[in-house]
Amino acid sequence: MDNYGSSSGYPYNNPYPYPYHQPPSPNHAYPAPAPAPSADPYYHPYPYPYSPRHPYPYPQASYSQPPPPAPASHSGPLDYHHQQPPPPAPTSYSSPLDYHHQQPPPPSPHSAAPIPYPYNVYPVAPIPDTVPQPTLQHHSSFQYGSSYHYPQPSQYPTPESNNPQVPSRANSFSNHHRQDSFSSPENYAASGNTTSHPSFYPPLDELLSNVHLSDNNNQTTPTSPSAPSMSPSSTALTTYQGSSLRYDEQNHFYGDPNDSFSSSWSGPYLGRADSSNYSAYSDSSSFNASQMQIVPLQQKGSLKVLLLHGNLDICVRDAKNLPNMDLFHKTLGDMFGKLPGNVGNKIEGHMSNKITSDPYVSISIGGAVIGRTFVISNSENPVWMQHFHVPVAHNAPEVHFIVKDNDVVGSQLIGIVSIPVEQLYLGEVVEGFYPIMNNSGKPCKPGAILSISIQYTPMEKLSIYHHGVGTGPDYVGVPGTYFPLRKGGTVTLYQDAHVPDGCLPNLKLDHGMSYVHGQCWRDIFDAICQAQRLIYITGWSVWHKVRLLRDGGPASDCTLGELLRSKSREGVRVLLLVWDDPTSRNILGYTTDGIMQTHDEETRRFFKHSSVQVLLCPRIAGKRHSWIKQTEVGTIYTHHQKTVIVDADAGNNRRKIIAFVGGLDLCDGRYDTPQHPLFRTLQTVHKDDYHNPTYTGNVVGCPREPWHDLHCKIDGPAAYDVLTNFEERWLKASKPHGIKKLKSSYDDALLRIERIQDIVGMLDTPCISENDPEGWHIQQIFRSIDSNSVRGFPKDPKDALKKNLVCGKNVLIDMSIHTAYVKAIRAAQHFIYIENQYFIGSSYNWSSYKNVGADNLIPMEIALKIAEKIRAHERFAAYIVIPMWPEGNPTGAATQRILFWQHKTMQMMYETIHKALVEVGLEDAFSPLDYLNFFCLGNREAVDGSDPTFQESPTAANTPQALSRKSRRFMIYVHSKGMIVDDEYVILGSANINQRSMEGTRDTEIAMGAYQPYHSWARKLSNPRGQIYGYRMSLWAEHTGTIEDCFTRPESLECVKRLRTMGEMNWKQYAADEITEMKGHLLKYPVEVDRKGTVRPLPGCEQFPDIGGNIVGSFIAIQENLTI
Repeated sequence: MDNYGSSSGYPYNNPYPYPYHQPPSPNHAYPAPAPAPSADPYYHPYPYPYSPRHPYPYPQASYSQPPPPAPASHSGPLDYHHQQPPPPAPTSYSSPLDYHHQQPPPPSPHSAAPIPYPYNVYPVAPIPDTVPQPTLQHHSSFQYGSSYHYPQPSQYPTPESNNPQVPSRANSFSNHHRQDSFSSPENYAASGNTTSHPSFYPPLDELLSNVHLSDNNNQTTPTSPSAPSMSPSSTALTTYQGSSLRYDEQNHFYGDPNDSFSSSWSGPYLGRADSSNYSAYSDSSSFNASQMQIVPLQQKGSLKVLLLHGNLDICVRDAKNLPNMDLFHKTLGDMFGKLPGNVGNKIEGHMSNKITSDPYVSISIGGAVIGRTFVISNSENPVWMQHFHVPVAHNAPEVHFIVKDNDVVGSQLIGIVSIPVEQLYLGEVVEGFYPIMNNSGKPCKPGAILSISIQYTPMEKLSIYHHGVGTGPDYVGVPGTYFPLRKGGTVTLYQDAHVPDGCLPNLKLDHGMSYVHGQCWRDIFDAICQAQRLIYITGWSVWHKVRLLRDGGPASDCTLGELLRSKSREGVRVLLLVWDDPTSRNILGYTTDGIMQTHDEETRRFFKHSSVQVLLCPRIAGKRHSWIKQTEVGTIYTHHQKTVIVDADAGNNRRKIIAFVGGLDLCDGRYDTPQHPLFRTLQTVHKDDYHNPTYTGNVVGCPREPWHDLHCKIDGPAAYDVLTNFEERWLKASKPHGIKKLKSSYDDALLRIERIQDIVGMLDTPCISENDPEGWHIQQIFRSIDSNSVRGFPKDPKDALKKNLVCGKNVLIDMSIHTAYVKAIRAAQHFIYIENQYFIGSSYNWSSYKNVGADNLIPMEIALKIAEKIRAHERFAAYIVIPMWPEGNPTGAATQRILFWQHKTMQMMYETIHKALVEVGLEDAFSPLDYLNFFCLGNREAVDGSDPTFQESPTAANTPQALSRKSRRFMIYVHSKGMIVDDEYVILGSANINQRSMEGTRDTEIAMGAYQPYHSWARKLSNPRGQIYGYRMSLWAEHTGTIEDCFTRPESLECVKRLRTMGEMNWKQYAADEITEMKGHLLKYPVEVDRKGTVRPLPGCEQFPDIGGNIVGSFIAIQENLTI
């Protein structure tokens, strides 16, 4: 499909691009929804394929006569070849330019502002009157603070009501500035519209970021035809609101470089969201100095805020006649050029060749940057021809194309083109040349234009999401990812580090088979022991003292370090790639453990005189970024992948590659079983492995922190992709820098497996037929990673899309984990089950604090999936298990901030579900809790004779340690990173559901997605009962302590209510004064959700028992990038 050159895509015949009459309200009656259209727009070459031939049904409307225009400046079609200009009018429009029409239109009182060359205004196109109406609202598809009133039980207090305002062009670009990560709490009033305060960090990025992905100073671009000058509208109005504006003497408003590519993404992902308090047009670095950038304000009256839920297919082609934004720079260069040659070169550096703008385009919707082109150096006529295939789930009035200059002092605004979302609802291609308007609503330069095309395809027309996991030989898996679908092989799914025999009930699968509970660390131990060629390990933390086996066998005393050293002495290549914690150091014999206590320096020293090679890999931003950005990335972000890669027996005297991937690091505190003991193993299994970072000070007699996690083993072609990830990272990390260039490189440490004859290649690995009930398709290996952490990404950003990578300003990004989650959620038909260490996202749709930048789509997609099913009168359920609080002290600033963002995420989801219930008139019959529930895990042990006695000090009776010893309870820390959809698809890996893990430029992550083609709804036409079903049932058996029949139908209301009831009962037992043994660990998350979706603390339980800290968090000033 290629609509980018189509002449028939969008009919440019509407002199009023923004219809002023709101279509009639849709009929929300109860009958079943209309059947989906029979046309199938799915098409494979693009990540989110669809066809423009089937426009989205648009509401029936009739405009017999255009309404009187409001004072406005719109983008209208311009034509350079007409002979007579129309008379001036008080409005101007921003629409495609047309150079080929020969006749001017008759004068009209509603025509555009005077332009010194003629142009054409087209008649209104007829609107089909046979299609159903979508829901169109003036404010938002999801309004907060609904004025509806419902009878409620006494325990559900009435939520406060907010007053949504009609958005208009007068305020749509107001109060935009950079996010201040360290701003005070006053920056964030509940309304989210307060003024900003200066950043604690100076905006040095602007002074140090004159770097580009493509710095081709000799690049030539096609010369555009000379265009007549454009006279700006005399009536264009511009309103500047808010404080902290910064500009130079020429009123040039500056944005900021996005050194981290914080949410500025192209490809299958969306980027940074902003509220009215923050600018989507100044690409923020993660330190986010508080500068405000004003964008063009064009008075257009009220625009309809519509929900775009589907995909946008965008092409940014080129721009012509851009202004030279570097005149000051050129003058500075000329001045330095008069100095002696060597002096001038040293002072000026590479600036002497910089003579004009370095433009790029950011694409924004609803305040979130969803794509960005690469920078083209020194061009006033840049040609990008860059495509974006973007999933969207945003409420917005317009899509903005912001043209900016990447300058040595920052990113300077050139101008903006705005496309109303209402035009996109037709589903046709909107394309053309558009005048680029500056911050005064006038053309930024006579003849300055941007050529774009954009098409919206709603979810109803994306057949890839309609039938769950695809089946058949043509299924391509998750589109738009770096690693493709790999068929064949097997997957072993693990819960916790160890599951003792007989610990969990037997589970029956289809065809008389039984689910086998895996033993993760035992399998890893055995795989290392049996390796003959290579053992490659990546980890956030790897501790040489950890014991993988603790069941009393002969190998129970063997540590990981001893095992790896023994294998290296056998000739096995052993490589460890471990995150280098910047706070742990070993300088001249002086050592520091580091804040995170990852044991990285300790492990490196242990293997120093062995053939085991340990590479401590810092998280770096790359030399193209500013010093501040490099410091931030190196201090805050981590390498978070956890993989073990070994060679294994392939039969016939051949070897193959297998890989372990998931959330378990090989370090202290991770070994646990489904019983999750608190006190009873302190003197046995966990005697030398006590871990509980919640407490500070004396921890004698305190409960350990139980650890719940998910992991998997991949045996098949996809294991080679995990190997490729390790090789790409190793080659990048081992590249010598500075004085290390004098030493030998680590490059030779990697084995070239293609040269080892007994190791079979990816294409030769044994595969299991998809007709085999035990066969698997490992869809893809997914990652969150950027070109600063891997070697092998394209050097030219123009080649990024060929690898399904995303362009940042100075980096290429693989963010396929987020793509995989979005695809799986959209394809879900019955239920979603998530276990994750964090759950924060979709901040652009929060009622306040929209500026935070937690822009991943996952929470919003889940809420919209539930809303979709409610409107279709179909059952759907989502279960989300998270920790009771993030690891550490829950009263600390960072933890409270994370809990606060988590609460905002929950609130947004529940309110979205309530809105859907109201739309179909079911708000009295059902509550949001009938569709979405959050849980946590906890344990409590009764006193028995095996417990050690501890004499409590009277002065410490009220400390968290003393209270925990007395109450004998503690949370089970959920460190899982996985999702199960419809019992047919599973994602497991290292990625949390937050911006750090999903963005790709922050923490590095890896995950896998897999399914069994024999066990899918599409093939079986009923509940699948394969390994993924057994895995979920095993997890629920661990959490609830039982198996019930309703568990086999997780989408049913019966199952939802039963699990919620069990969670409520377990919470009461956990929080009670009486100490009793807990058989089930599943606790309803301790918040109250009323029938309108308002989330509040439980009455009488606003803080966590024993430990303290507000359950719904609190807004304490701390850097957002650390907490989202």
